[in-house]
Amino acid sequence: MSLTKSNKKFKWALDFNPKSRTSASDLPSPPGYSQSTNANYTESSKDTDSNLLLIKKLWDVALGPLKQVPMNLFIMYMAGNSISIFPIMMVGMLIVRPIKALFATQSTFKMVEGTQAVGQKFVYFIGNVVNILLALYKCQSMGLLPTHSSDWLAFEEPLTRVEHIGGGISML
Repeated sequence: MSLTKSNKKFKWALDFNPKSRTSASDLPSPPGYSQSTNANYTESSKDTDSNLLLIKKLWDVALGPLKQVPMNLFIMYMAGNSISIFPIMMVGMLIVRPIKALFATQSTFKMVEGTQAVGQKFVYFIGNVVNILLALYKCQSMGLLPTHSSDWLAFEEPLTRVEHIGGGISML
């Protein structure tokens, strides 16, 4: 006996006959679909959605310099405190990038309007200043900043070290 001649219906069988199809109104709505939310979605809600998306994107831009702080700390650690070309280039980039970003603040936030514009610019400014301060701290730890009077006066004697430490042993 073949399956085509059999009148027995299997529960897994699909019937592609258009006569046996149900109408669209008989089908249940898919999960998460609601007629009421679709009917109330108008142009004004589309505008508010686009404004919220723009505000969220601009806050991401404003928080960008603060998100770079952990990476800059890692770069500072990996560069070391020796005076050679690689650490000096790293410190130079740590200083130059935030300064360039501060000068380009207006072009970065050219589309900002509204009540949150001042807050976003302030957070962006603070983030870049923090990155500049980190770079200046690295310069100071490398000994590149003139912090003693002997650094800029020729007649002053440089500081002499009282104690040198090498390999965990104090040598006087």
